[in-house]
Amino acid sequence: MRVDIWSDLVCPWCYIGKRRFERGLAAFEHSGEVEVVYHSFELDPGIEPGQPIRVLDMLSAKYGMPPAQAAAAEERVAAMAAADGLGYAVDRPVGNTFDAHRLMHLAGDLGRAEPLLQRLYQAYFAEGRSVFDAASLTVLAGDAGLDSDEARRALDDGSYADEVRADEDQARELGISSVPFFVIDWKYGFSGARSAELLTDALQEAWDAGPTSGEPAGTEPSPAP
Repeated sequence: MRVDIWSDLVCPWCYIGKRRFERGLAAFEHSGEVEVVYHSFELDPGIEPGQPIRVLDMLSAKYGMPPAQAAAAEERVAAMAAADGLGYAVDRPVGNTFDAHRLMHLAGDLGRAEPLLQRLYQAYFAEGRSVFDAASLTVLAGDAGLDSDEARRALDDGSYADEVRADEDQARELGISSVPFFVIDWKYGFSGARSAELLTDALQEAWDAGPTSGEPAGTEPSPAP
């Protein structure tokens, strides 16, 4: 069985949703027979590359929040992250994630997508570090078990840009407008950081429904049960 997950590296619900999905998968009887495939999704592709800003400033500008209200909103998310055992830096940078997604595709080709995704989330959300420049991404790639020189070459030469765009095109075709978005065996599709228990139930229902022949081209998966 296969689970496809669209997410962004700066999405707090993707960060929390990954932890809950891991717990839901661990409780699933057939977890060893589940392939997990990560896909690129940019929440704000219009952010100028190389020019990160403070997340609190971004929230204030984007939603018209006073700084204190933006900080309070982030503190509420931090409390939810903490309930799932996750660190969360409220005052962190935010920037363009296209290069980080390119690096994720390199990691996918090397069988290291999950370790890299986890390291990027940890660095960004728990440590408040940049995941927006080649130097930072190269270090984090090495932390996740990738060859640092290979990672830097891929970042410098524009590798995997087409793969990122293909993921984003597929998301549009499927009607995905928010992340995290989970597609379970091309039977059920749903967004949000669902509880571990609901994720286990969705995995079980998809398993009980039997195998599919693959992705139904141009068809949006049914909502989760």
